[in-house]
Amino acid sequence: MTYVDPAAPPNVGEIPAAFRYIQWGPVIAGALLAAALASVLHTFAAAIGLSMSSTSPTWRDTSFVLVLLSGLYLLLVAFVSYGLGGYVAGRLRSRLTGGAADEIEFRDGVHGLLVWALATLLAGLLALGAAQALTRLTAPTGGQAAGATSVGGENIIAYDLDRLFRSDRPPAADMTYTRAEAGRILLTVSSHRGLQDDDRGYLVRVVTARTGLAQPEAERRVNEVIGRAKENIERARKTAVILAFMGGAAVLLGAAVAWFAACAGGRDRDDSVRSILYGWWHTSVVIRR
Repeated sequence: MTYVDPAAPPNVGEIPAAFRYIQWGPVIAGALLAAALASVLHTFAAAIGLSMSSTSPTWRDTSFVLVLLSGLYLLLVAFVSYGLGGYVAGRLRSRLTGGAADEIEFRDGVHGLLVWALATLLAGLLALGAAQALTRLTAPTGGQAAGATSVGGENIIAYDLDRLFRSDRPPAADMTYTRAEAGRILLTVSSHRGLQDDDRGYLVRVVTARTGLAQPEAERRVNEVIGRAKENIERARKTAVILAFMGGAAVLLGAAVAWFAACAGGRDRDDSVRSILYGWWHTSVVIRR
């Protein structure tokens, strides 16, 4: 026979421990909250300059400290957003009866992991949509012809291409294909073989024909742009590696945070703990009445 304390609060929403291992309502609610909070925090990050990318061709010139701060901010966002989602899921989940304490805590933790998984998928879909919009925004203008001949990494070396074909006289023909071809050639500077001599000579001839420079001046410009392009591609690659590593670490951290936050929410649920915000709101209502 189980003793029931008459002063204890009613067990609202209790279900037997053997049924309903997964409750999707709290999981979906927690995941939506986590994804929404993460989106808001990333918007603030973009506003203060901690964004992961930019439409400006000089975004690669950011310092290592700023890149590191952006990575640490990813960890902070994961900690806060997944923690909130996991806690809400654990707090909203129905109380179990007849289950051991470790079994209840395990189920709460699993609900936190489900919040983490669903929120990660939602964040991935949002990031995919933002990446597609950013790609369209940074694509070279010029209609369908530009889209058909542009190179994917041209935004990394767009400023270098501007310097390569800079001239005081107006272009005699459409530069779309020429820029795209030169961009594809310059992107090979970071490959294992590097830029080939025939490609270098071809760039010199194209610059001479397009800008009217003498061959020695065109060679000097091509060599300068090649060095800058190699440096910029390497810097962009290091930045991408650091941010990708920090992003993966943030996702793994979010899994652990969601688990422990859901367990904490389950303990508060079972102990009928009222939050400070609820107590302040209840006191204010009573005073007004």
